[in-house]
Amino acid sequence: MSGHSKWSTIKRKKAVTDARRGKIFTQVIKEITVAAKLGGGDPNSNARLRFAIDKAKASNMPAENIKRAIQKGTGELPGVNYEDVVYEVYGPGGVAIIVETVTDNKNRTISDIRHILERNHGKIAMAGSVAFQFHKKGIILVPKSIVPEDDLLAIILDAGADDMKIEGDEYSIICLPENFEKVKHAITAKSIKIESAEILLIADNTVKVEGKDAENLLKLMEILEDYEDVQKVHANFDIDDKELARIGAGVSSLAG
Repeated sequence: MSGHSKWSTIKRKKAVTDARRGKIFTQVIKEITVAAKLGGGDPNSNARLRFAIDKAKASNMPAENIKRAIQKGTGELPGVNYEDVVYEVYGPGGVAIIVETVTDNKNRTISDIRHILERNHGKIAMAGSVAFQFHKKGIILVPKSIVPEDDLLAIILDAGADDMKIEGDEYSIICLPENFEKVKHAITAKSIKIESAEILLIADNTVKVEGKDAENLLKLMEILEDYEDVQKVHANFDIDDKELARIGAGVSSLAG
């Protein structure tokens, strides 16, 4: 299974814990604040803000928290000056990783990221050496058990999706970012449950990892995800389901 879907599944299982829910709230508040700062406080004309608000609502964030985060971004309320910083990384097994952060202190963040990498078999890559391998795509995951493949395929292709793959017990729907909301709406309009819907960086090619590299990679991804300044982690790994089963307890602990 490709990295984005496998990692999305692991993250969703982890998100049920209170600790992860607190982390999600922190991530979303930062994202809303930066989105409002860069594109204004009106979600109708600011797609990034609109996506962030949708994620906040999906996480059951109170409306007042969302409003305050927007107002801090637009300057209506005092707040921390956050900015986007993206790091290109090589992980175990030569896996390419993109780490998206929102920080109020770039020096602190790069120091902490380097420390995490040094302790977990990773290293900072030269600028441009990793990013060119990734492109933004909308990824929507739908459980296989609730809708026949042909029915869902007809819905999403009519709405502008590019492709749909079966990965584990889910359909992975892929579309261009500009078609993301239209495809998502077409699915929900048919009362079909969506497990997750995100704009992600998807790699053109994947790197198969196994053995100790697979274990170390999942550990690194987990630690990066848990770092307070990190918003998203994207990687081009491919780990076979049998390999994940072999790793066993390590993956179970990651899944929370």
